[in-house]
Amino acid sequence: MVANLGVSNSLRSRFLPDHSGNLSQHFRTRRWAEFHRRFPELADMSVIDLGGFARDWADASHHPRELLVVNLDEASLPDQPDWVSTITADACELPNELFQRHWDLVYSNSLIEHVGGYWRRAQVAKAIGRLADHHWVQTPARSFPLEPHWVFPFFQFLPVQARAEVAKLWPLSPPQMRTGTLDKNIDDVLWVELVSAAEMQHLYPGSEIYHERFGGITKSIIAIR
Repeated sequence: MVANLGVSNSLRSRFLPDHSGNLSQHFRTRRWAEFHRRFPELADMSVIDLGGFARDWADASHHPRELLVVNLDEASLPDQPDWVSTITADACELPNELFQRHWDLVYSNSLIEHVGGYWRRAQVAKAIGRLADHHWVQTPARSFPLEPHWVFPFFQFLPVQARAEVAKLWPLSPPQMRTGTLDKNIDDVLWVELVSAAEMQHLYPGSEIYHERFGGITKSIIAIR
């Protein structure tokens, strides 16, 4: 069992965005290159990151003049750069003081599929429009055959209970779900709702919907303005 778990974690690390495997590192590097191409004046910009972590920016070769990271789980760095600050807040219910100033850019990576349904995603989109004239909002594509959180083919199209049962049995599921109860797994799978390109266009009218592809298939969708 220990050996199987080691293989499972190794395979997960190759695909999931929170790990440093070869494939996921390739996607991150390519995405950062596109991000910097779109915003060449990043060094002079004030940026608010909704749902990210300070560690995601700390080692960046190019970084904004000022960065505020907003997350429900505040995670400051021990030696945090002076251009980074963090606050604990819900992206759907941001503190009023954040709207009292103008930001140059809102950045959000793999957040909106976790906020709890369409109306909450609409709240985030409205807040992003109020915060800045420019944004980069990325989310995994619902249409991509391999669901990125569970690394299971077409997982997102299964009935809820089937997803919860797969999460418990599938060796590439997040470790905590392989030992969770069925009820807890149902709750967890319901908190992940992948988004279509049509919904992204509806939520972010006037934005370019950029398709990040793998093997010719859209893997992620990014609303850019």
